Amino acid sequence: MSLRTDLARVRGLGSAKDGTAHWWAQRLTALALVPLTLWLVVSLVALAGADHAAVTAWIARPVVAVLLMLAIVAGFHHAQLGVQVVIEDYVHNEWLKLASVVAVKFAAAALGVAVVFSVLKIAFSG
Repeated sequence: MSLRTDLARVRGLGSAKDGTAHWWAQRLTALALVPLTLWLVVSLVALAGADHAAVTAWIARPVVAVLLMLAIVAGFHHAQLGVQVVIEDYVHNEWLKLASVVAVKFAAAALGVAVVFSVLKIAFSG
C-alpha cells in the first residue's frame, strides 16, 4: 500500500533519497567534532603564552598533527553541510541555489586542503 497519489506516482515525484545521508553525515561530523574541539580548546589553553617554536613543535608531533587534520576535515565538512541546508531552504532561485551550493562546496574543499597542507608542512618541516 502506497500513500502517494496516482498523479505523484505517474510523475515519479517522491523522495530524492539524499536527505537521510545528508542528515547522518551532519550528525556524525558533529559527534566527531565534540571530542576534537574539546581537545583543541584544552590544548590551546595549555599553549597560551607559548612562543612560535613551542607551537610548531607541538603541531609537529604525529598524534597532534593527525588530530588537527581530523578536526579540520570534520569541521569544514560539517560547516559545508550546514550552509548547504540553509541555502537549499532559503534560496528560491534554482540557478542561484545551485551556484551557491557549488561555491560553498568548492570553498570548503579549498580551505580544508589549504589548512591540512599547512599542518603537514609544519609537521614535516621540523
